[in-house]
Amino acid sequence: MTSTVSAYKEKMKEMSVLSLICSCFTAQPHPNSIYQYGADMEVKPINKRLSGQSFEVILKAPADLSPDRPQPLASPPKKKDVSLDELQKRLEAAEDRRKSQEAQVLRQLAEKREHEREVLHKALEENNNFSKMAEEKLNHKMEVNKENREAHLNALKQRLREKERHAAEVRRNKELQVELSG
Repeated sequence: MTSTVSAYKEKMKEMSVLSLICSCFTAQPHPNSIYQYGADMEVKPINKRLSGQSFEVILKAPADLSPDRPQPLASPPKKKDVSLDELQKRLEAAEDRRKSQEAQVLRQLAEKREHEREVLHKALEENNNFSKMAEEKLNHKMEVNKENREAHLNALKQRLREKERHAAEVRRNKELQVELSG
């Protein structure tokens, strides 16, 4: 931390006072103006605030500046050569992972099918039970209706017999009246 603070102080000393003063008088910062002071510091203007101009000072860590370490814009590090055995091991490991995933997917599918079969079996059972119950209710209603019709027919026959007896009695009474009057 102290090395960062000291590096900042040194850079501030190197920065020209004139550029600081001029930036205070400029109403709008120049678009895309990023000032670089060496390879280890950048100054970016930020949107103007009520209190005045504001800047963002970006300091790079001393470790980033070491000559051993590649710069960020440098080409990516080259991959080391991989041996044929190493490639074969990687391929086998990838194949094992693929087979394991495939087996897991197949297990899940089998479990799903079994569950679907159970649900279908249960639905068929419930449908059969409902059909049997509906058939029994229908048969019961038909029997009750048949009994009601028979009872109604019997009642009608009984009334007809009574009317016939009454009619026969009325005819006899008329015949008796005709014989007595005549």
